Formats: sequence, structure tokens, C-alpha cells
Amino acid sequence: MIPAAFDYYRPNNMDEVIALLQEHGDDARVMAGGHSLIPMMKLRMAEVPHLIDLQSIEGLNAIEVKDGQITLGAMVTQHDLIDHDGIAAAAPILREAALQIADPQVRYMGTIGGNVANGDPGNDMPGVMQCLDAQINLVGPDGPRTVAARDYYEAAYMTDRADDEVLVSVSLSAPTGGYAYEKQKRKIGDYATAAAAVQITNSEGKVASASIAMTNLSDVPVWSEEAGAALVGTSCDTDALGAAVAAMLGDIDPSEDNRGPVAFKRHVAGVILKRAVTRAWDRA
Repeated sequence: MIPAAFDYYRPNNMDEVIALLQEHGDDARVMAGGHSLIPMMKLRMAEVPHLIDLQSIEGLNAIEVKDGQITLGAMVTQHDLIDHDGIAAAAPILREAALQIADPQVRYMGTIGGNVANGDPGNDMPGVMQCLDAQINLVGPDGPRTVAARDYYEAAYMTDRADDEVLVSVSLSAPTGGYAYEKQKRKIGDYATAAAAVQITNSEGKVASASIAMTNLSDVPVWSEEAGAALVGTSCDTDALGAAVAAMLGDIDPSEDNRGPVAFKRHVAGVILKRAVTRAWDRA
């Protein structure tokens, strides 16, 4: 399909972006890679009279890995993550998740900022960022501010970002221990039926810490403190895995759609979570 008519802007700095957002209010949207927004515009699910492209803003495509801290600019693509040796060493779960997003064509253009910013419950990176306790860095007319990824998502396509703010980067501490990103989907390029991001540390054969988040099983990504706590102090045996799954199933709220009924999605969630925890524990 063809989107409704819109005005296109390609500003050269963030001040111009903020000015356009203030001028046009709810009628303006910022675009990073466009792989979330453009399809919605083509399907007339989103009408955007004023489209602001971030491609010409310098510095938004930077990756910094230094002193145990990682900063990803909003325009960093999934391919950039996959191809970056520093990310592969410091936070391999990011690379593993990026490799499972859509297909190579999408990964060359799809960005971290676009994947994280808009609150699409099917996107992969929001759950990963919650698992890693990442911080989302925004800029608006009142200056910069930071929101924890675990507090950023409010409902489907609704976030803590104000209409006149722009997500400029995501920052996090380099994780330690074992990791896994497991994803079940109907076909190549599809959103997940269920996906799990897991990060685990091992101390003398027992789980010292565990962080677990799941994707596309509620109207927001779900980080479950209880699911992680169920693993701490265990050797990830069958009982511990069952307890973690039970805790997560208590936190998710899937809805029926073309990926299956609720009962099927809950079953898949349990299977995927067990796989992810087991693989992360093996790597720990």
C-alpha cells in the first residue's frame, strides 16, 4: 500500500529536530531506520503528516565500549552490533539477539533507536535492554534525561518518552556470566511468538544472579524479578527451572492472534524460557 501524504524533513542537528517536534506536536514523528514506522504508514495504521529523518544527525551511529560501560547511539544498526568486535566481547547477548531480528536486509537498516523507542511489544531489543538493566537516554526542549528500560514501557506503543523528546542513545554496564537469547517464530523475518533474554552468573556451581525478560507475551516486554530470583542459589535443576517458568507465567498476559491462542503462547513461553536459561547456565 501507499502511505498518506506527508512532509519530509532531514535536519542537520538535534536542535532542529526538537524545534520541528515542538512546532508540529502530535503530527510529527521521528524516524531512525524506518523498519517499524514505514510499514505502519503504508498500511495506514499510522498517519504521520510530518516525518523527521535522523540520518543526517552526526554522532548517533556511534558505539562506545569503555571501562565496562557500553553506549549505543540511536542510529546504530543491527548489522553494526553483529559486526562490532567490542560488542561481541563485552555483551555477546546483543549480537545474539541482533542475529535473530528479521533478515539481513532489515538488519542493515533497522536501528537500535527504532527498535527500542516506539514501544512495539513484538520488537526484540526492548526485552534484551530490560534484561541488561539498560538506561534509555532522551533529549528534549528541557535538555537530556535518562529512563531505566524497565520503567520506559507503559503499554503497547506507549512509552515514557514525551512527544517532543528523542531517544539518542542506550547505555548499559557490560554484563558478566552466561547469556542466551532464544526466540520462537513462525517463519524467517517474523516477530517472536515468544522470546527470552537471560543473563546468569555462576558462583561455585550455584546461580549468584539471574535476570530474565520475555518478548511479545504482553503489551510490554516483561522483566520478571521473581523468575530470576527463583534461580538464585540453585544449580538450575528441574525444580528451579519449573519455579522460574511459573513465576514468568504469572507475569505475562498474552493475547490470541495469528501466532496462536493464549494457551499455546503460554506453553511456548515456558519451553523457550527453559531453553534460554539452560543455555545461559551452560555458558556461565
